[in-house]
Amino acid sequence: MMLKGLTWLVLLQILGSLVSELLLPALPGSVIGLLLLFAYLLLRGQVSEPLSQASSILLQYLPLLFVVPAAGIMLASDALLADLPAILTALCLSLLVTLPLCGWMMQRRATRVEQREEGHHE
Repeated sequence: MMLKGLTWLVLLQILGSLVSELLLPALPGSVIGLLLLFAYLLLRGQVSEPLSQASSILLQYLPLLFVVPAAGIMLASDALLADLPAILTALCLSLLVTLPLCGWMMQRRATRVEQREEGHHE
């Protein structure tokens, strides 16, 4: 049963890579595959049991995927330190953009939820 879920995940990644090569070279194939999976799940309305099993097992091993980049950062610490001002500037600017944006989005969402609840109580 898990093999069926893994097959779906691999097929969607391959399809994403194909779309990336042919139509959207700026986007990585894995991102397109993830978006295709998201669209499939939205259309279906639920996660199938094989897909749920496969993804649960893969998520257990997710921390292992961070070992290689962490080791790479430690090996390239000189380059990281040389670019530290640019990295810190990018982090601060992104924080200044995303924090107010998230707050605004949450306020809009809360307002919509309140309006829906008021509509149901009448």
